[in-house]
Amino acid sequence: MGQALAAERVRRDVEVLARAGLDFESFVEESMASLSRAIPFDAVCVGTMDPSSCLLTGTDNLGSQLGVDEHDHEWGLIEYDTPEPTAFAGLAGQGVRAAGIQAGTVAAPSSSPRLSQFMTPRFGFTDELRTICIDDRGQGWVGIAMFRSGKGGGFDADEVSYLASLSNSFALGVRSGLLAGAAVAQPTVDLGPLVMIVDATGQVASSSLGTQERLVALAGGTSITAVSGLIGSLVGAARRYARGETKMAPRARIRAAGGVWLVLHAAPMVGPDGAVGDVVVTIEEARPPEIVPLVVATFGLTARERDITQLVLQGLDTKDIAGQLYLSSYTVQDHLKSVFEKAGVRSRRELIARVYFDQYVPRMDTALDSSGWLPA
Repeated sequence: MGQALAAERVRRDVEVLARAGLDFESFVEESMASLSRAIPFDAVCVGTMDPSSCLLTGTDNLGSQLGVDEHDHEWGLIEYDTPEPTAFAGLAGQGVRAAGIQAGTVAAPSSSPRLSQFMTPRFGFTDELRTICIDDRGQGWVGIAMFRSGKGGGFDADEVSYLASLSNSFALGVRSGLLAGAAVAQPTVDLGPLVMIVDATGQVASSSLGTQERLVALAGGTSITAVSGLIGSLVGAARRYARGETKMAPRARIRAAGGVWLVLHAAPMVGPDGAVGDVVVTIEEARPPEIVPLVVATFGLTARERDITQLVLQGLDTKDIAGQLYLSSYTVQDHLKSVFEKAGVRSRRELIARVYFDQYVPRMDTALDSSGWLPA
């Protein structure tokens, strides 16, 4: 009875935190502290995702054994290069919210090289419970991986089910955290597209001038090691694409420390004999068509509200929107009120500024070039 009561209290705590407007780091710290009362763990890793590709774009590790180190790159390669039912992309593809390895809720424990070949020898963990957190629109915003060592026993099926039931709340909290982060963008210099080549051993063979600086900025001013997992994830996913196991070359949108959105692409290079060797990773500043869907998605709009927002961003007035969507002007205004409330704005002008904040506001006094974009 007491355990069930504690679990229900944790559920309410997480739901409240998800709607509190916290930034990503604060939400993770508070929600994980609460979750540990219902599901004890030795360490946990929480990672943001690009909802279009399920590629991790950033991580927050809690637990003395985990930390940002040289193993993050190796983890990224294993997570995205090795087909595994309990990989985040694997869970998303199966429509499964959570999985416990020792509990065997998705596949036999022996089918996880990630645990047996990486987590156990590197950190001593003997079991993992993870969830991919999906919002009510079916978009994945975050992956959570919880770990236990042998002394604590494995996660059971009830804990797997309980964590799965919190998936939507965690997705909402992280999605809102990304929206809260839009208010802290700082001026930045566009260095243009940057390229790095990762060889067959997973090491950076060469890179264009400025790449190291961009990676440091991406890591929030700390060492490049902090984003090595992201690079490893892209390289691993690119190798799967080269083998024909996925249909699209990997790409991820990620917010740099200055607030500007970047797009990272990974493309495998194939030799004359067809063998896959190096992978080229390209880093460039995102253009509005790439970030607008992601920023708008953070608002949690209905399908109709998204349609109206898209037309507002195109400059249409209420009468034109009503005519194009076969709605009355009053209905459009009602939808707009809901959009404004969800986006935290009071007018169309503020809505447009909120959507384009990351790209335009930091350099508002800079004239546009002939392409309609801000020059470097």
